[in-house]
Amino acid sequence: MKQNSHAAPPHTSDKRLRPVTGRHNARLKELRMAFRRGELTAGGNCAIEGVKLIEEALRHAQRADAVFFAESARPLAEKLLPQIGERTETLILPNALFKSVVPSDAPQGVAALVKLRAFSVAEIIERSADGPLVVGAGLQDPGNLGTILRSAEAFGAAGVLLTEGTVSPYNPKVLRGSAGSIFRMPFARTGAGELIVQLRSRGVRLVATSSHKGTPPAEANWTLPVAIFIGNEGAGLPREILHQMDETVVIPQAKPVESLNAGVAASIVLYEAARKNLQLVICDL
Repeated sequence: MKQNSHAAPPHTSDKRLRPVTGRHNARLKELRMAFRRGELTAGGNCAIEGVKLIEEALRHAQRADAVFFAESARPLAEKLLPQIGERTETLILPNALFKSVVPSDAPQGVAALVKLRAFSVAEIIERSADGPLVVGAGLQDPGNLGTILRSAEAFGAAGVLLTEGTVSPYNPKVLRGSAGSIFRMPFARTGAGELIVQLRSRGVRLVATSSHKGTPPAEANWTLPVAIFIGNEGAGLPREILHQMDETVVIPQAKPVESLNAGVAASIVLYEAARKNLQLVICDL
């Protein structure tokens, strides 16, 4: 029988997407575990989902080990596959199986296992002449940490350091809240005591934020190098850390308001530090 010479060539996705139908596929189990724990897997991967976040990861040279598509997202796969390296596994799942793995209530049909660039604490402190450092000390709300990462990038911070008791930066809500800044903003985890010793040895000033008393941000000394400590949402900074600060900054607010959201407070303080140290560029939103 003569073949139709005008038949359409197979889609790129038909050639590259490997079907996965069982829950026990090794890559799928790794993705599920990474989402559930909000931590790196044994292979050093973190799990991300959503079109924007995955496009940001691919755009900024993060290595993707595997990308997963829901069956209903085949058109999206056609769009993204040219951006995905040939060595990256690309898999397609039945819609119900995909939805059972990702944490979002309204999944967009794409998820991935990616490796983020790792920075040492020393590398980040080395950058402190270029912008303020942000220290998350006991932050527990993932939305707050995501906001802080995003604001840190927006206002020219040199890096983010996370001490014990702080939510994992690989938590899905942190990753989503960062809106892609997680892929560009250097961050590292460390102990508070060790960190303060390292900062002191490099001549970095230590500034605490407080909801009770201190210097208004506009009057504070933001001369670089400086590290801005953001404490726990409810308890603030531990007393032993607070006593080692060079200055405490408080944001004036109306009397009925007890305190600001940690992400909002950090953003205000970072803006003020940037206003004093950098020339901010107005961009279209």
